[in-house]
Amino acid sequence: MNFSIINKTDTFKRSTMKKHSISQQILQRVEAAVKQTHIDAYKKDGAVCIRQIITAEEIELLREGIESNLQFPSHRVKIASKNEDPGQFIEDFCTWQTNPYYQQFIFESPVSVIAGKLMESKQTRLYHDHLLVKEPGTRQKTPWHQDQPYYNIEGTQNCSLWIPVDPVPRTSTLEFVAGSHKGPWLMPRSFMENQAKWFPEGSLTELPDIDSHREHYPIIGWEITPGDVVCFHMLTLHASNGVDYAQRRRVFSIRFLGDDITHAPRNWATSPDFPGLAGQLAANAPMEHALFPVVWEN
Repeated sequence: MNFSIINKTDTFKRSTMKKHSISQQILQRVEAAVKQTHIDAYKKDGAVCIRQIITAEEIELLREGIESNLQFPSHRVKIASKNEDPGQFIEDFCTWQTNPYYQQFIFESPVSVIAGKLMESKQTRLYHDHLLVKEPGTRQKTPWHQDQPYYNIEGTQNCSLWIPVDPVPRTSTLEFVAGSHKGPWLMPRSFMENQAKWFPEGSLTELPDIDSHREHYPIIGWEITPGDVVCFHMLTLHASNGVDYAQRRRVFSIRFLGDDITHAPRNWATSPDFPGLAGQLAANAPMEHALFPVVWEN
């Protein structure tokens, strides 16, 4: 697929659009694929896999977007693995406004409708995108954590979609502790230094040692074929291993907000951060801002 370069002004205009057109064909695709059993599993476990709901063309669009993102990373890009790691773990955040491939995928694919159905929300609002690439041989694990404590939001209606564009075996997939989205909030720490950079030490419950006692936890996860989507609540405990095989694990993740989510300004930089937002959006206000456009309304 060919795209002309979209300048920041044009992209900003698009980001401030209040409504986006989701085709009838996409609505019908979601209606056929997302069953009440998926919604019930999302409520119960905080994570569910929806098989083959993304088309081959949409996956190829994401692959192009990921390669463009890697070629032109944002200032938020980081290497999340150590220098001695034989592979490499690369992350980037919030690049949809300058990546036309991501834009088309977010605003024209089924992802916002899937999230809305699972959240049982009348509205699906974009929060942020997240690139996660583990190159072949990467040893670095993604440790057990919840996402919401790193964020500047409050509320329960939220949904993250984890969308690999490469096959992912069960050993390297995203795993979840079923039901952990029901609480409590656990202390967020930096992944490599294990430092409490967000909430003060002692203010939240510490994460238990899940890996040493896996048999005590209801751990779920799925082998993935491109086209599958893993959907999870931002409070569901999750983790993943490294990549011990000769293939990349390229993942595009997108976070959506539902009806009850409000702004929760922090006294520290969230991950990702939104500089200046606290001066534009009051505490406890709905996330009505150009950075967080409504993508789908029921």
